[in-house]
Amino acid sequence: MSLPVPQNTVDSAPFAGRVSGVLFDIDETIVDLYRAMADAMVSASAGLLPDFAAADWDNFAALYMADAHDYYDRYVAGEFTFSEQRGLRARAVFEQLGFGGFDAATEQRWIADFETAQPLSIRAFEDVVPLLDALDAAGIPYGAVSNNVHDYQRAKLDQAGLERISVLVGIDTVGVAKPAPEIFLEGCRLIGTVPGETLYVGDNFMVDGVGSINAGLHGVWLNRDGKAIPEVLESEAAAASGVAAIADLRRMHALMGLDGGTNQL
Repeated sequence: MSLPVPQNTVDSAPFAGRVSGVLFDIDETIVDLYRAMADAMVSASAGLLPDFAAADWDNFAALYMADAHDYYDRYVAGEFTFSEQRGLRARAVFEQLGFGGFDAATEQRWIADFETAQPLSIRAFEDVVPLLDALDAAGIPYGAVSNNVHDYQRAKLDQAGLERISVLVGIDTVGVAKPAPEIFLEGCRLIGTVPGETLYVGDNFMVDGVGSINAGLHGVWLNRDGKAIPEVLESEAAAASGVAAIADLRRMHALMGLDGGTNQL
């Protein structure tokens, strides 16, 4: 049975207690991965689709990111390598667009060109550094917990100018992926906080918001695009009702008392 979930704001979410630390998702939370990937897709594909206009490339990126066959989640589950999921997602888009020349050799060149181009466009969202500055000033530790491998995400943070995020937990760190509690709890351990005093901020309502609450943290859903809250199973309703929603990271300043108040939830 699926149930609708009311959308909490940071003012109405049922939080209580002191905030001692913050953990962040990376992609689409603090790093604008969509833009970097869209740019890389153009770079890798322009020679194959020379007549594409800007709107065509927007559609290409949307199809790729939609990942209709869940290749990325299947990579996280161990079904594919990272490179394989990259190629499979591209192959699915080219097939949907009716392009018939995406053979195995072309696929390997596309992956290589994509991976060369993407780092050049990796950027942090503009609301990230001010928040990290405020956390540093308040002496509140922070880190990142991601559903990708550590080294790949470490390079991404560094490319985005976020070297200061020294604590990073990847799916290879503890051998599990979000929403498994262990990956969130390892993040808490590394920044030196207990789960009940730790915020987890991410862009996926279920994986990040509900998952972190089930691990004992306080879940904050960063909903930059105004998405609707998904319906949840009855067994997840209690956790889902505790997820707070924010539209950007500027709202975190008020949530944590970084605007002059106290860091109470």
